Amino acid sequence: MNDIDPKTPLWKLTVEEFLEISKKVIQSDKYEYGLKGIAKIFGCSVSKASEIKSSGILDDAIIQRGNIIIIDKQKALKLFAKK
Repeated sequence: MNDIDPKTPLWKLTVEEFLEISKKVIQSDKYEYGLKGIAKIFGCSVSKASEIKSSGILDDAIIQRGNIIIIDKQKALKLFAKK
């Protein structure tokens, strides 16, 4: 199923192939990365994104190891809305 030609018409896909592609699209849109990702989520500057991250509001939506930051977009938006 990973060998699906990108030029294949949708009507030629099996339901299984369509669901596999749909899952990949949804999963790839679930996370943002780094301070630029936070800035993208909230439509702000990177410096403001740094302030938001430092405030601790998004701690439950962020996984950080060293300099690598992964943000769960849905969770970040919910947490930000609560504060």
